[in-house]
Amino acid sequence: MIQIDIEIDTSGLMCPLPLLRLKKALQAMEAGQVVRVLATDPASVLDFGVFLEQAGHQMLDRKEETGVFFYLIRKA
Repeated sequence: MIQIDIEIDTSGLMCPLPLLRLKKALQAMEAGQVVRVLATDPASVLDFGVFLEQAGHQMLDRKEETGVFFYLIRKA
C-alpha cells in the first residue's frame, strides 16, 4: 500500500486551478513523497499528464469514478 503524504481536493475548480494547486503542493514536498489529488475538471487528465512528464514526477495511479478523478503522484 502506498503512503499518502498530502491530499489536495480541487473538486469544483477548473483549469488552471487544479494544476496550480498541484504545483504548489509539490514545491512544499520532499522527493519521494506522494500527493493524492481529487479533481472534477476533465482537463486535469491532460494538464497533469503533460506537466508530470515535463517536470519528471511520477504518476503512480489515475482513476475516475462518477466524474471525480483521483491521482497519486510521487515527487521526483
